[in-house]
Amino acid sequence: MKQLLSLFTVTCALLCTSASAQEFTNEQLNQVNTLRTNAMQSDLSWQILSSLTTEIGPRLPGTENDKLAVAWAQKQFKSLGFDKVWVEPATFPNWRRYHESASITLPSHQPLHITALGNSVSTPKAGLKGEVILFETFEELVAAPENSLNGKIAFINYRMNRDIDGNGYGPAVKARNKGAVEAAKKGAVGYIMRSVSTGHHRFAHTGGSHYDEGVTKIPTAAVANPDADQLERLISMGHTVNIDMNIQTEDLGEGTSYNVIGEITGSETPEQYVLIGGHLDSWDLGTGALDDGAGVALTMAAAKLIKDVKRPKRSVRVVLFAAEELGLWGAKAYFKANEKSLTNIVAAAESDFGAGQVYSFESNVHAQSLPIVRAIAKELAPLNITYIGKNEAHGGPDLIPFKQAGSAPVFGLDQNGTDYFDYHHTADDTLDKVDPEKLRQNTAAYAIFAFMAADAKNTIRAK
Repeated sequence: MKQLLSLFTVTCALLCTSASAQEFTNEQLNQVNTLRTNAMQSDLSWQILSSLTTEIGPRLPGTENDKLAVAWAQKQFKSLGFDKVWVEPATFPNWRRYHESASITLPSHQPLHITALGNSVSTPKAGLKGEVILFETFEELVAAPENSLNGKIAFINYRMNRDIDGNGYGPAVKARNKGAVEAAKKGAVGYIMRSVSTGHHRFAHTGGSHYDEGVTKIPTAAVANPDADQLERLISMGHTVNIDMNIQTEDLGEGTSYNVIGEITGSETPEQYVLIGGHLDSWDLGTGALDDGAGVALTMAAAKLIKDVKRPKRSVRVVLFAAEELGLWGAKAYFKANEKSLTNIVAAAESDFGAGQVYSFESNVHAQSLPIVRAIAKELAPLNITYIGKNEAHGGPDLIPFKQAGSAPVFGLDQNGTDYFDYHHTADDTLDKVDPEKLRQNTAAYAIFAFMAADAKNTIRAK
């Protein structure tokens, strides 16, 4: 039996290798080698990222800087020699942050470092005061008795764990997304939470939050981790802790920004295309170098490097999504505007997890397309990228509409995010946090992936 199993394994491996080899000629594989070498020696993605973060800076949707970024992206695409450059509108809830401050007033006076969460309403002009009631988890807040927080300020103290794939983010985001809603249901007048962060520096991490119709909107903010520790210690010592918080924001109604799109047109079936990209907007605290300037820069550079080696059979389209931070509004708009032609997408991958080294590669495609996936994985291996064969890739946030609809083959080029959430959504998200060598490796990975998906003999199919 063992001999039969061994023979089966060897035979399967030979067949799989043969099937993969049939997808690409020796000439194409030589072009892949050239592309890899060129990308690892190029500083193009760094130059693009430096320009975006230095000449534009933070890019909160709807701001003047957001408008400048849209113009900047169009100019960059054209200067890089993309065949087609265009924009598509995306509407979103236009929100501004003006002022945020807080302090402990009892048992002693101590300043707190906070930041308003996106979409938060303002406190009264003079601020609001209240006793802090601590909950360790979002679920504990949900389970609190009705009216138990009347006049109080709810505080969720959930700690995000550190991991290479950022798996602690999802559970922590529940508190950021709906914490203010659940607190208001219990009678709270304000809501604060420990930053969705793995950092120890005294930076508060912002991020999107949402309200529900019919529930009172209360101010919502994140507290820097060291200050959250301070609140926790005071409460654990048996103190009643009062704070004074002042948040001034504005809801400006519906805003409009633009997805900016550049395309390298395919030589044989140009209507089919590989979609890569990131989101052009960023939060207003830093310069958005990691989130998501790096994704913007490396995908633009990858497509340019592909064109310099060979125009592939299918098109390569770089989509810089608008207003991702406020709720994936650019992705939703792209999906709607291109709904009738989404089946033309032969592969889609988004870079939106900083600029750490790509360490694994995974797919979510029809089983018939796996030979192509394995062939791509083989060419990514020299970049120290491991193939994950589960065929269950989730893709980046802006690909969620496509994955839910099953309209596109989705891929993940998974980046090492061990320290990503130290800087994510803070004033510390700046260019100096990006390692140029790791950015080159990311660029090479995306260039190889996009080129091979666009130039394969057979078309990659969605599940």
